[in-house]
Amino acid sequence: MRLFSLATLCLGSTLALSACQKAAEAEVDRAVQDVISGDESSMNDIMLTVADPDEAVVYFKRVAAEQPDRIDFQRGLAKSLIRARRQTEAVTAWRKVTQHPEASDDDRVDYADALIRTGEWDKAEEVLDSIPPTYETYKRYRLEAMIADSNREWDKADSFYETAVGLTTRPASVLNNWGYSKLTRGAFKEAERLFVEAIGYDKSLFTAKNNLVLARGAQRNYQMPVLPMTQVERAQLLHTLALSAIKQGDIAIGKGLLEEAIDTHPQHFEAAARSLRALETKVVN
Repeated sequence: MRLFSLATLCLGSTLALSACQKAAEAEVDRAVQDVISGDESSMNDIMLTVADPDEAVVYFKRVAAEQPDRIDFQRGLAKSLIRARRQTEAVTAWRKVTQHPEASDDDRVDYADALIRTGEWDKAEEVLDSIPPTYETYKRYRLEAMIADSNREWDKADSFYETAVGLTTRPASVLNNWGYSKLTRGAFKEAERLFVEAIGYDKSLFTAKNNLVLARGAQRNYQMPVLPMTQVERAQLLHTLALSAIKQGDIAIGKGLLEEAIDTHPQHFEAAARSLRALETKVVN
């Protein structure tokens, strides 16, 4: 009896030890997978932010080919192609992402964005229309506004722009887009106000400064606005204002602004000098 009990005890101890070893191995495997997953996530983040865009494309193409079911790798490839300005390839990549079972409305918005970048406005509108109206994000409404603009649906565009502005803490770029929309419609005062507001949010946004000068020039207001700007920016804005004046037939004012632009620029301002030579040649002839 004692021998049987001892044998049973030893067998029980062996089974318990085996179970403990298996549990420990499983825990180690889980820990390793967590580390691998964490490393992958970190690598993905690096490739999508600080890495060279073309290197990121190579990386995500490789890992997506190795694990074609992983939507995060497919998504990383699509985003990297956008960063690398390979827009046509990005459209194909985003289309593939949206066909994945785990695709989200966010992915469909990014697909629409890629389509707009390649000029496929109708398809982009179709993609956005497939997204439920309850899905409300800044990017979705910014794209909706741009599409409404392209369709010359001004009331819809204004509504979408206004909504987009309310959904972000950094509205400078969308305010600039909205202002440019107003500029193309000939609503120069409204455009001017929106450009000023955009610059208030981002003082480095040169496109908004340039657009502001265009809006003022269109009203034959050739006074430089009071803005934070570098000497080079001031020269460039004077050049823009000069061309606006010349376009409207205010030749003498345009000539003076070109001369001021050339004098203001800290280096040789070839574009303004070329414009001045062309103007003087035209006047002489």
